[in-house]
Amino acid sequence: MALLRKLNRVLLGLLIFMVYIILYSRMHKGGVKGGAVEEEMTEADDDVLVVICAAEERMGGAMATVNSIRSNTEASVFFYIVTLHDNVAYARQYIQKSELKDIRFKILEFNPTVLKGKVRPDSSRPELLHPLNFVRFYLPLLVVKHRRAIYVDDDVIVQGDIQDLYKTKLQPGHAAAFASDCDLPSEVVRTMGMQTTYMGFLDYRKLEVRELGINPSDCSFNPGVFVADIERWKRQKITKQLETWMQQNYKNNLYSSAMSGGVATPPMLIVFHGKYTALDPIWHVGHLGWSPDTEYSDASLHEAQLLHWSGRFKPWDYPCVHMELWEKWYVPDPSRRFALVRPNS
Repeated sequence: MALLRKLNRVLLGLLIFMVYIILYSRMHKGGVKGGAVEEEMTEADDDVLVVICAAEERMGGAMATVNSIRSNTEASVFFYIVTLHDNVAYARQYIQKSELKDIRFKILEFNPTVLKGKVRPDSSRPELLHPLNFVRFYLPLLVVKHRRAIYVDDDVIVQGDIQDLYKTKLQPGHAAAFASDCDLPSEVVRTMGMQTTYMGFLDYRKLEVRELGINPSDCSFNPGVFVADIERWKRQKITKQLETWMQQNYKNNLYSSAMSGGVATPPMLIVFHGKYTALDPIWHVGHLGWSPDTEYSDASLHEAQLLHWSGRFKPWDYPCVHMELWEKWYVPDPSRRFALVRPNS
């Protein structure tokens, strides 16, 4: 009888342990908790950490960005590839069965349920409502081992050494560095009009917007490329502030996808207004996707350390401008799910 009781205690202990493991794994699976789907590699404290999102329909873009970064630096770079649950295997296969197989990376799964009650459905530009557009809001919950990170969109090509961007000196009290839209070449600013100012992103007819006290002619900035101080971001509760403005918009429609940048850009513009360090303009030659007709000068493109096809006209699609500068870094999809759209295709 004593032996039976002892055996029952052992079995009960094992049962409790198994329940604990199941609950722990469910709590820490993906989402905004930054749990890696699997530990592909271990990062070091002195790595240059780059966070990039990889949506299924834009996977080739993300991989071109990764390829341009790793090809133009001698620094030790570690990539956080963030995607949705259904695309984890796709992202891993794209890397491991292509020339990117030597990169150091983790695949992180983002759980879109965190956006419930914060994002209003809008059919005018549905691509701007993709859950991965909001990953940048939750950087401190993804990045837990590093004090600093670079976030880049998947329509970016890095021509310079990424460690130079990583070493950007932030001004006291600033949690991030962005590129000002007013630093764009004059010919691009002229074609974009007010889309380089806060007027192009916020609805100034709304009292909540006017009460911010932000001059509508103030220069906007681009949140598709930035350097973040993770510790300051956490201390200043940036994520909570961003979520508050998401909820405000959900209730009062302060901005919409019909306006420039959709619903992911305005919260960043509001929270960081007057509180960010300006990047050197050569680290963001942007809005290459604004129009299929507006091209940069050869000098601007040659000097640029980073090119950004922000806008509707992406370099893997057609029409677009300066596609040759993007395509030289393109890595063909081993599974052939992602394909370029070209005039003769």
